[in-house]
Amino acid sequence: MAKRNRLRPDQYHRLAAFRLALREFLVKAEANARGLGLTPQQHQALLSIKGGYPGHNEISIGQLAAHLLIKNHSAVELVSRLVKAGLVVRQPSGDDRRKVCVRITARGEETLAELSRASLEELATSAQVMRRLVMALEKNES
Repeated sequence: MAKRNRLRPDQYHRLAAFRLALREFLVKAEANARGLGLTPQQHQALLSIKGGYPGHNEISIGQLAAHLLIKNHSAVELVSRLVKAGLVVRQPSGDDRRKVCVRITARGEETLAELSRASLEELATSAQVMRRLVMALEKNES
C-alpha cells in the first residue's frame, strides 16, 4: 500500500475545531426549534419551503424531500405534521394539478422568522471561528 501524506497535529486540530463550531451552531438551532415546539426537521422543512427556491412561495413535496435528503413518503408525513400544527398548507400546483405544493401560513412565517433571527445571530458568531479555520487551511495549502 502506498504511503499517504500524514496529517500534522495542527490539521487535526483545525478539523476538530471546525466540526465543533458546526455542531455548536446546529445544537443551538435545534434547541431553539424545540423551544418553539418544533423538531429540527420541521424547522429545516420550513426553511426549505421559504428559502429553497428564491422567488417562489411554495415548494413541491418532491422538492422538499430532495432538500431534506429524505424519501418522498417521509416528506408527506412531515408536511402532514406541519399542516396539523397550522404552519403550512397543501395546495395543488399552479403548473401541474397532479403535483401537491406546500406553502407557509402566517403562523409558520412568524415561527420561522423567530428561529431565523436566532440562527443568524448564532451564525455570525460561528462564522468568525469557521472563517479563521478555513483561512488557516487555505494558508497551509499554498
